[in-house]
Amino acid sequence: MTAKEVLAELKTYGHEGTKNILMKHGAKEPFFGVKVADLKKILKKTKKNHKLSLELYKTGNSDAMYLAGLMADETQITKAQLNSWVKKAYWQYLSEYTVPWVASETEFGKELALEWIENKKETIAAAGWATLSSMASIKDDKDLDIKLYKKLLKRAEKEVHTAQNRVRYAMNGFIIATGAYIKSLTDEAIAIGERVGKVHVDVGGTACKVPLVPEQIEKVRKRGSIGKKRKTARC
Repeated sequence: MTAKEVLAELKTYGHEGTKNILMKHGAKEPFFGVKVADLKKILKKTKKNHKLSLELYKTGNSDAMYLAGLMADETQITKAQLNSWVKKAYWQYLSEYTVPWVASETEFGKELALEWIENKKETIAAAGWATLSSMASIKDDKDLDIKLYKKLLKRAEKEVHTAQNRVRYAMNGFIIATGAYIKSLTDEAIAIGERVGKVHVDVGGTACKVPLVPEQIEKVRKRGSIGKKRKTARC
């Protein structure tokens, strides 16, 4: 499929209700409001496609950009391309999910994440923390820098209440992900979550809630999933 053909099919899947919901979260025109389930119908046809994913992301259409992330080939995408992507990721579905998911699956995800968390731009800093969370969810502990994660847990505890709005959300998610996916840091993440308490984030008048760290990790523990990794960060 070509980018033009993909956009034409995306338009047929457009849903006004979905579009209205996504706009409340921060999406802007141009986009059609396509449900993820429908995006995956197109993905079944294209599979991973590096060239097409780059073309789709360049359109600026949020549906196409999200699909590009699902379609991206982590073995071919470059640091420069991901840096371009993160700069154009103007709202949370792109900056905290699409781009971090792809970055976390590359061999240079850690390098990008550590660069991004120091960025003064809110969406980029949030992308960095989200990338670290995704890495924890898919990489074996032996392939993770556990000392770094422990250090960043302490940093998140110190900064989470004073960071920029979406960075607060991403930091809170980082503490949860670290506790849920890195068994050796579970108790420490819970303890930090108890000290941090409720993290307040402006969710733009939506019904979204910021999860409490201890509650979320305990849910994972109760179902016996602490330390169990995912096959892929993308969904």
